Amino acid sequence: MTYANPDDLVSTEWLAERLNAPDIRIVDATSFLPGVPRNARAEYRDCHIPGAVFFDIDDIADDRDDLPHMIPSPEKFASRVRKLGLGDGNRIVVYDANGGTSAACRVWWMFRLFGHEDVSVLNGGLPKWLAEGRETDDLPPVPRERHFTSRQNNFLVRSVEQLLENCNTQRELVVDVRSAERFAGTGEEPRAGLRKGHIPGSVNLPFMKVVDKDANFVFRSAEEIKKCFDDAGIDFKSPVVTSCGSGVTACVIAFAGHLICKRDIAVYDGSWSEWGSRQDTPIVSD
Repeated sequence: MTYANPDDLVSTEWLAERLNAPDIRIVDATSFLPGVPRNARAEYRDCHIPGAVFFDIDDIADDRDDLPHMIPSPEKFASRVRKLGLGDGNRIVVYDANGGTSAACRVWWMFRLFGHEDVSVLNGGLPKWLAEGRETDDLPPVPRERHFTSRQNNFLVRSVEQLLENCNTQRELVVDVRSAERFAGTGEEPRAGLRKGHIPGSVNLPFMKVVDKDANFVFRSAEEIKKCFDDAGIDFKSPVVTSCGSGVTACVIAFAGHLICKRDIAVYDGSWSEWGSRQDTPIVSD
């Protein structure tokens, strides 16, 4: 079995050979969970892949919403990425300091959500790049603005209202990618004040299962990823929606599913930050 969409995942060797290619744009999308004592922007300033611009998922977001890094309007997305030099005709390669198991997949999903399909994740991300002793830079590039045509694909995103309706219809399978303990309601949530448990009818596939932690967080083979989905009871014949803590790691499982066959996995943007904070959302706990 091979990846059905292999171009969406590029190797460090592939990127190293194309650092100066005129149509390639590199994006550092590093972000950390609340409570993690690291500063993504400061780390980018100190060390990044040459030519990479910094994509802040908390800045390129809907600042009118109290929930973390909710998707912005198409107009705001286009304006912000244009200033980063990211636009029509670019092959965009996204990485993060977590090896692609976090915000890199979120940014990959955001570009596809807003109509840009020519976007890939760097396999292993910055950890693999550094482990291989590849070139880095501490000077940010000065990007030239580039037009970005933004067209939102609403098939790739879900709202709380849609998930509430789905609790009754069960038309779509909701895949919760948090840890088994958080899914069961026995583990602590990283954000204070959230109820514990999971959305009724959802299944659990922790996002870290689809990557190899011992190999710099590279994505597992197509066969191994397919087994992860099969073991979790995920049937690709049904519509699939992923959910996590705040809509970031949900994109890892959406990306993994896309790699092996399913291009239309949606993401519940508010995820548990929204569902667990409301009183009108049903919750199941073990």
